[in-house]
Amino acid sequence: MGTKYDFLIVGTGLFGAVSAYLLRQKGYTVMLIDKRDHIGGNVYTEKVHGINVHKYGAHIFHTSNKKVWDFVNSFVEFNRYTNSPVANYKGKLYNLPFNMNTFYQMWGVKTPEEAKAKIEEQRAEASDRLKIKSEKLGVPCEPQNLEEQALLLVGKDIYEALIKGYTQKQWGRKCTDLPAFIIKRLPVRFTYDNNYFNDKYQGIPVGGYTTLIEKMLAGCEVRLGIDYFDQKEELDACAKRIIYTGEIDRYFNYEYGHLQYRTVSFETEILEGVANYQGNAVINYTDAETPYTRIIEHKHFEMFGEELTESPDTVISREYSKEWQPGDEPYYPVNDDKNSALYAQYKALADAQTKVIFGGRLAEYKYYDMHRVIERAMEIVEMETIRTK
Repeated sequence: MGTKYDFLIVGTGLFGAVSAYLLRQKGYTVMLIDKRDHIGGNVYTEKVHGINVHKYGAHIFHTSNKKVWDFVNSFVEFNRYTNSPVANYKGKLYNLPFNMNTFYQMWGVKTPEEAKAKIEEQRAEASDRLKIKSEKLGVPCEPQNLEEQALLLVGKDIYEALIKGYTQKQWGRKCTDLPAFIIKRLPVRFTYDNNYFNDKYQGIPVGGYTTLIEKMLAGCEVRLGIDYFDQKEELDACAKRIIYTGEIDRYFNYEYGHLQYRTVSFETEILEGVANYQGNAVINYTDAETPYTRIIEHKHFEMFGEELTESPDTVISREYSKEWQPGDEPYYPVNDDKNSALYAQYKALADAQTKVIFGGRLAEYKYYDMHRVIERAMEIVEMETIRTK
């Protein structure tokens, strides 16, 4: 193939697409490849019965960075969607995140003072248990697991109804077997505010995320259905530099072993003749008995008011969390001590590469919100531009 491009970008997800656009703006030639048969990575949306379905799980864009907000809005308008999930615990509904609406639904309290007193009363019970334990052992005791930590932060009622079962499904193990550091803090609001995020800007791209990625990649050469590792030598030779967005351990042929992930699977269903199935985009099922963690009703991301009933059908996705196995789609890095140490070994190998740049969630083994992905791509492209001047 010969050296034809300045950059080969492996992956057409958000990190790859932003990098490609920024590099082309600076005059570089770029080619992108992706092993999937579509662009967009995990933010890909596909049209089903006139509804943009988030094929790989719900993606809600939010940021307080005006530069990032202006950047994404330069490609496509973002709508007014506000993430306000609801929790279903054994048939009873609670607003999320934990706020005055939640506390009223749980205890009937109506003022911040009443809510604070109730939470403090329950936190005190957990604190007393820890003190008794400390006295028995003769040494100060810290929470030893997620359950003890959660009880100390928000008390028994919130923990039992809204944290315990959901967390056990997410992680595939009991809360008493999970480390305390997973929830060092739990945001509690003493206002009647169901907006999940505190960021200044929030929304969903009108027309779906695929439209956003398409506009970023306009004019780029993109080849789909190509596994980089099947043609690695030939593909490496076609560009001066490579931006790799896949799993870092796979790049190095699992030299030190597999990094671990949590993954999710989806059971998507078209409900013909049902205009509005659950009344909200996201409903979490926080009991341990319901096998799925949540149900997404996709039309609520982009349809509001009369639009909902004008569209006669709906599409829902039940989301199941499970332990990742080789061959599964990796979603969430497991950033415990073991995996962090393993990643450090792979990062040392990556840092020694002179031609390859590792960027994004999989290549950096780090969970990124979408706005952070864009910030990181901007940072790396800027560093690369300075390096090659």
